[in-house]
Amino acid sequence: MDELLLKSLTPSVLTVLVRRGADFAAAEDAVQEALIEALRVWAADSSPGSRPRSSEGEPIPVRDPKGWLVTVAWRKFLDATRADTARRRREDRVEEEPVAGPAPAADDTLQLYFLCAHPSLTPASAVALTLRAVGGLTTRQIAGAYLVPEATMAQRISRAKRTVSDVRFDRPGDVATVLRVLYLVFNEGYSGDVDLAAEAIRLTRQLAAAVDHPEVAGLLALMLLHHARRAARTASDGSLVPLAEQDRGRWDTTSIAEGVVVLQAALARDRLGEFQAQAAIAALHADAPTAEETDWVQIVEWYDELARLTDSPVVRLNRAVAVGEADGPRAGLAALAALDASLPRYAAVAAYLHERDGDVTTAARLYAEAAHKAPNLAERDHLTRQAARLNTRRRR
Repeated sequence: MDELLLKSLTPSVLTVLVRRGADFAAAEDAVQEALIEALRVWAADSSPGSRPRSSEGEPIPVRDPKGWLVTVAWRKFLDATRADTARRRREDRVEEEPVAGPAPAADDTLQLYFLCAHPSLTPASAVALTLRAVGGLTTRQIAGAYLVPEATMAQRISRAKRTVSDVRFDRPGDVATVLRVLYLVFNEGYSGDVDLAAEAIRLTRQLAAAVDHPEVAGLLALMLLHHARRAARTASDGSLVPLAEQDRGRWDTTSIAEGVVVLQAALARDRLGEFQAQAAIAALHADAPTAEETDWVQIVEWYDELARLTDSPVVRLNRAVAVGEADGPRAGLAALAALDASLPRYAAVAAYLHERDGDVTTAARLYAEAAHKAPNLAERDHLTRQAARLNTRRRR
């Protein structure tokens, strides 16, 4: 049996157990045991035409692997809880419902998304639990992606499980919270042996198949459009390549085309949200054959929509860059002047606009200031090189 299929079935099987009354941690343990059982007995099916059997001697319904996993996981859960009197009463109540036969065709993962993005969790815990429970990643993989010890990540996930163990869904979950968690996963990008950007796209596709919501489609489109430029974002030495200098021939046109189609379908529903607006901006960048042909006027209009939706100072900072491209650097500086200078990347934006306006001295100073405040090494190195370039130019 394909391990990818097992991975894709894990969230829905886990959700079935939680819905039947199992607490989250016990349900996940039972599902993991069922997966181990599946890998063992299905791998043993090596003779053509034979039908694999479980450790209990029962034929495995290969046409309904999800149903088999639900059956085995539920039995594992019941076996693990029989000793507890209180849980025996719960077992007596639910044992009457059928656990064998075909599993429901409906996607059961939506509640699991809501559970993992529960407001009681910190963003870091919500991301870790989503990757573990919905993504099917191991604790070691998640720890490697976040560059923390495995024991630290195990504690974080265990605390998250305890936090949501008593959560019951008596009202609809918040899709916006789920989307924020998935966007956090996507922005972690790539580290170690886990490509979190690709994993976030996979999970968002799964969510889009489970819920009909234009903002889910908007986030998927945004991820696809951003991810399409990934290969061109860094040079061979690992240094950052700004958007205007990227080799557009290295952009993934298939992902761009898919992102545009998904976005257009979402926008056609006339329920604009922030992820759709962000995706529209990304699509305009992707549509330009060269940096010089970018439709900055329309990008400013989309930033106006995004600012109206979010009232975010970071959005207004990015809008100042777009205004500087559309109406000239002095217009961009005027838009920037209305914002708080302590904003992240404010100095970098100011440096860029001052350079475009011809004030090389101020730009060099601001690039150096921005490098000192940079959130990561790659960005710091890029800004330092920009400052050095302008200082060299001044001395000529």
